[in-house]
Amino acid sequence: MPTERPPIDPALRIGSVALAVSDLSRSADFYERILGLPLISREPTGALLGPDPKHPLLALTGLPRPTPAPPGSTGLFHVAWLHPSRAALAATVQRVLAGPWQFDGAADHGVSEALYLSDPDGLGIEVYVDRPRERWDRPTGGHGVKMVTLPLDLDDLLAQAAPEASAAMPEETIVGHVHLKVSDVSRAVAFYREALGFEEQARLPSAGFLSAGGYHHHVGLNSWQSQGGTPPPNSAPGLRNVGFELSDPDTLAALERRLAGASIGEPPPSHGENGHLTLRDPDHQLLTFSYSPPR
Repeated sequence: MPTERPPIDPALRIGSVALAVSDLSRSADFYERILGLPLISREPTGALLGPDPKHPLLALTGLPRPTPAPPGSTGLFHVAWLHPSRAALAATVQRVLAGPWQFDGAADHGVSEALYLSDPDGLGIEVYVDRPRERWDRPTGGHGVKMVTLPLDLDDLLAQAAPEASAAMPEETIVGHVHLKVSDVSRAVAFYREALGFEEQARLPSAGFLSAGGYHHHVGLNSWQSQGGTPPPNSAPGLRNVGFELSDPDTLAALERRLAGASIGEPPPSHGENGHLTLRDPDHQLLTFSYSPPR
């Protein structure tokens, strides 16, 4: 049953994600030139990218001896890049196609319009735009959202694009959500809901969607390809960290108290640099929570 403890900070946002990649130069070029994330800095072993130079959204680290992830592994399903407008999403679609790069799929989810592709390592990416919250369909009782998968009207979306092509995503672009492959959906949902305080918004066969503040989802969880699976080796390209940002120091302290009273297994949460709270979910995905003032 859902916990009666207060939910996680409703103003939570995803501040950044970190990926390990097999070829740093290739991936940095893809994320900058094709996806449209400006390069902020580049080192021999890593790169930072994002529309706002003061707040990198994506950290890339090159693997010295990469190996493929075994079939059925847990890990990243996709990182979802939320655009501020349909025109901005249309510009990204045009940029990707001109790359040239191909999309793997597209859908109208009711709450959002989305397209899907993969990076050079096969790591999943979603680019999307939300519909206004007042247009989201709600279940009987009003809690949560109804998410559907319908054909996307791509012609109507592309009609919103500006006459001149855009080389980069606008500064307002953020990581809207992350979607993870897990070994046991019920176990993963219980962790994010009970231990961390996310609110469950929707359930599908072998999938769950949770959020803070009534959003349709900040975290997606599925076992479509990974039921009973184990994490890939550290030598495999994949998601290395999800950085959640809380709006107030008190909410970070409240989360720490909440975790102290929860049974989350080993290792326990720890404090990283600058007081960041770090822990791993049941599938060993690293999560970082920190305080960050509203931008």
